Amino acid sequence: MRLGTLVGERGDQPCVIVGEEVIDLSGVAPALPGTVAGILALGAEGADAVAAVVAGTAPRVPLASVWLTAPVRPTKFFGIGLNYADHAAEVNRTPTEFPTVFAKMINSVSGPFDPIHRPAVSVQLDYEGELGVVIGHRCHHVSREQAPSVIGGYLISNDVTVRDWQRLTQQWTLGKSFDTHGPIGPWVVTADELGDPHQLDFRTYVNGEIRQQSNTSQLIHDCFDLVAAISTACTLEPGDIIATGTASGVATGRTPPPWLVAGDVVRIEIDGIGHIENAVIEEPLDTTAAARA
Repeated sequence: MRLGTLVGERGDQPCVIVGEEVIDLSGVAPALPGTVAGILALGAEGADAVAAVVAGTAPRVPLASVWLTAPVRPTKFFGIGLNYADHAAEVNRTPTEFPTVFAKMINSVSGPFDPIHRPAVSVQLDYEGELGVVIGHRCHHVSREQAPSVIGGYLISNDVTVRDWQRLTQQWTLGKSFDTHGPIGPWVVTADELGDPHQLDFRTYVNGEIRQQSNTSQLIHDCFDLVAAISTACTLEPGDIIATGTASGVATGRTPPPWLVAGDVVRIEIDGIGHIENAVIEEPLDTTAAARA
């Protein structure tokens, strides 16, 4: 199934997408949790409850008539660097034996069709189309063999990066964590519906020009390896995200780099999931906090 979050009259509300229609779960299944992460955490019980709604007579509205926001709001948002050999080669780096794990702060999370801010402090704004793993069950010390059982589903992630800020120090956190620089969505496709996450074609376009094209079979450390590695260090919660890394074709790998500018539109497609599409705008400068200081 495809579970999303729509912006409704009562705030963000979980929904299920069926073809080109949407069912607002908050109105027809009030016993379900009020978030997609909460529904995923119920496991088979949650899946059965949503399936019963889909099979019933619950009202549906056209998908085009609703605004989808980020399907989950993670407590932890991890990224993986250098996880495709061709991307490592284009940036003159060597893939590591252990996954290169970094954090994106959760303020970066934004919706599948929300704008991306081009920061006032840099022109080196880059895109990275990626498959994202969504945790479905609280877990710690998960083995590779156990990993599929704790994954709730998959989504598309754009690991937007401010390259010069990424390079300021050996730690990438700031360059990866600007506001709006983590668009995700458009929904979570549950693992049972998606099938093998390691056989998915994906593409990234900027203004209709294809920039990235690969398949998740090319992951160096695959989804299950990543869950096992990260869960050894910290407890993963329902709704947490692991963005699995990007392939070649990013701006920083080209000469001269075609950095994103206001007016650009980035579209990322992954077969079996759908697409996200985000326009780039200049960062709105909020001077309110500075004025109060």
